Amino acid sequence: MTLPVAVLVSGSGSNLQAVIDRIESGAIDARVTVVVSNKPDAYALTRARNHGIPTCLLPHGDYPDRAAYDAALLAAVRDSGAEAVLLAGFLRILGAPFVAAYRDRIVNIHPALLPSFPGIRGQGDAAAYGVTLAGATVHFVDEKMDNGPIIIQAAVPALPDDGAATLGARILRLEHRICPQALAWLAAGRLTIEGRKTRLAPADVPPADTSDTAPCLVNPPLEAGF
Repeated sequence: MTLPVAVLVSGSGSNLQAVIDRIESGAIDARVTVVVSNKPDAYALTRARNHGIPTCLLPHGDYPDRAAYDAALLAAVRDSGAEAVLLAGFLRILGAPFVAAYRDRIVNIHPALLPSFPGIRGQGDAAAYGVTLAGATVHFVDEKMDNGPIIIQAAVPALPDDGAATLGARILRLEHRICPQALAWLAAGRLTIEGRKTRLAPADVPPADTSDTAPCLVNPPLEAGF
């Protein structure tokens, strides 16, 4: 059964585009019901409109407090008919009532290897720390920032001269692979949460070709179409 999913964004929406492309190719059995942004200049809204996807602008400054904003956000997602939520560069923490409404059905992409470097400056923090491996994480969302059970991670080399921009660009190429892959697994009902661990049910799917992103490490491995 096709999964109706709402996507929350704040920026350019390149991960949204990666998801839309995989849905249109048939690799993900999902349908984007609405793209919601808290920022009016988010190019992600244009990407959605280019594909005929409904959009909703909810500037957080228009609401008196976090509770009021979260109530409006939850209403927009529910009214779209979404049964799951993808945070694709959404730069706000979801409140407890929102998380409770979509428990174990909210997925976030974070540009660092959690639990290291949570927060909005993950790439820059990793580069400044001097790590030799960096990457991205797709995880379920709970009430704490960048804390929920991990679904998939991708690791890439971090170089001594890297800053946030260069390291971020290297990570982003893998984000565009693992974000749609995680959504595909969610849509197929193959993910089960056991405490802090996420289990992926096996399926007869050939592996993906990752030669174009080497050297990298992705676990669980990407499947064909991603």
